Amino acid sequence: MTPTPELPAAAVAPRKSRKNNPEKTRENILQEAIVEFVQQGLSGARVDAIAERIHTSKRMIYYYFGSKEQLYVEVLEKLYGDIRNTETRMNLTALEPREAIRRLVEFTFDHHDQNVDFVRIVSIENIHNAEYVKQSDAIKAMNSNILEALGATLRRGAELGVFRAGLEPLDVHLLINSFSFYRVSNRHTFSEIFQIELSDEAIKQRHRAMICESVLRYLQA
Repeated sequence: MTPTPELPAAAVAPRKSRKNNPEKTRENILQEAIVEFVQQGLSGARVDAIAERIHTSKRMIYYYFGSKEQLYVEVLEKLYGDIRNTETRMNLTALEPREAIRRLVEFTFDHHDQNVDFVRIVSIENIHNAEYVKQSDAIKAMNSNILEALGATLRRGAELGVFRAGLEPLDVHLLINSFSFYRVSNRHTFSEIFQIELSDEAIKQRHRAMICESVLRYLQA
């Protein structure tokens, strides 16, 4: 009897099945959705285009997110979550009040400067009158956390005599964010009208120092 020739190991070994990784799939969809919404806005964004980028199907995207609008809400939650989670990890309450405020201002300035997508998405959501932010309890909770930490820092500063009493955390939050946001959201028009290059490193550092000093002078006793 002729012996059966030995087959290569690859031919007899069972094929390993590809394991699904739902979290990775969701993250990939979200990352490509950010690109699509930033470039096209909510109205112009196409789920087909997102699916093409990650070589999947519309059906798969709808399986994870239900609709284009729900995907957009989760993009908002992700981008707000990125900045708020980092703020929480800064542990402002463990720092001397003036240092805590300086760290917060510098972080906010840098985050806006380095995350244009966040600025664009927030601008798009304002066009929609915050219709989709209203649908997210998570976004409201995230933003209340930073106000609580900021309020605690302002109270500590007042108790130590370095900040004046009666400061409103929301007002200080608005002061810090408005400058940091505006120089990114309006960078093209502002740069052209006033013939300034806002991306120039020396100008950027000057503005960073300016907003830090402005906020601290406003807070001081």
